[in-house]
Amino acid sequence: MMGFGVYIHWPYCTRICPYCDFNVYRNRDVRADLWESVLVDDLRWFAAQTGQRNLSSIYFGGGTPSLMPPELVGRLVETCAELWSPSDNIEITLEANPTDAEQARFSDFRKAGINRLSLGIQSFNTNALKFLGRNHSAAEARAALDLALTVFDRTTLDLIYARPDQSLKQWAEELGAALATGVQHLSLYQLTVEPDTAFQKAVDRQDWALPADPLQADFYDLTQDTCAAAGKPAYEVSNHAAEGDESRHNMLYWTHKDYIGIGPGAHGRLSQGSDRLAISTTLKPADYLTEPPSRKFQTETLSSQGQGAEYLLMGLRLQSGIDMDIYEKLSGAPLPEEVIQNLEGENLAHCTARTLCLTPKGRKLLNRIAVELLTSPEGSGRTG
Repeated sequence: MMGFGVYIHWPYCTRICPYCDFNVYRNRDVRADLWESVLVDDLRWFAAQTGQRNLSSIYFGGGTPSLMPPELVGRLVETCAELWSPSDNIEITLEANPTDAEQARFSDFRKAGINRLSLGIQSFNTNALKFLGRNHSAAEARAALDLALTVFDRTTLDLIYARPDQSLKQWAEELGAALATGVQHLSLYQLTVEPDTAFQKAVDRQDWALPADPLQADFYDLTQDTCAAAGKPAYEVSNHAAEGDESRHNMLYWTHKDYIGIGPGAHGRLSQGSDRLAISTTLKPADYLTEPPSRKFQTETLSSQGQGAEYLLMGLRLQSGIDMDIYEKLSGAPLPEEVIQNLEGENLAHCTARTLCLTPKGRKLLNRIAVELLTSPEGSGRTG
């Protein structure tokens, strides 16, 4: 059976980071017993929709799921194992911040079934952490990473780079220090300014600005070269790991596999026959806790064009690229040969045995390339 994953969204944080546009809320008066009852019921509801599946991953995201009681995490892991068939090498990830309080729970999370920890370190620089609105110090970040590497089978960390006033030399030192720890996986993101965030307001006030485009490109190239030299190339635009250490859960998203999402604002994708269902969820926690599953989970059947576009947009993020025959089967139309030839001529893409991959140069222009491939009349599936 194809891989299948469960995403569990914990919407609460102790503070809202100024760059964050996720569906998150301040942590106030959370009733763990009520959340357990609702989340377990929702897992059971989905099990009735999916039937028996080979469960390859469970992912606790947020928000800050390391604020969850470990007992609640364990109960949800147990419920998933009861409802579906866990694979022998199931990946069970939990996102955490490296504060002292959360580090104290690492062993309990391991006992609850977590075998992969995702640490939201963001920076090893104290001033940068203050700018990013983080509530941990550089010392806490290093201590948390050291501890995670001893407690969990696998550890990944997040870092944000191309910050205002950051130099290439500073980033090289910071990235080198992270790689030197031996962490198995790194998610490395260029700082972006999302709408309706505190950072957007600061930029609008001209308090600061992102680095100019050429410097951002230099940051990206430095990141790719440094990680590749350390044996952790970019298997996806922002994710780096040696072969075998990729995020199995995120690979479900990027390779058009099935997954469900529970918790406020979670999303899912399910295949039913030739149909592919896109599932979205009520956003506000209070509504989520009171609405029945039939109301809180909204379902849309994706069109063939929608399925093809989603497969292309997600799959081109991967170094391994997409299978053009799968795209054609999903969308009902082939990819435009003329556009592909032009991309190859510009060294933005290459094709091998019906696989389309973007080059390192092409991955910098992913959105532009996707638009060209999807809007060409030859590849759009439109007639007349």
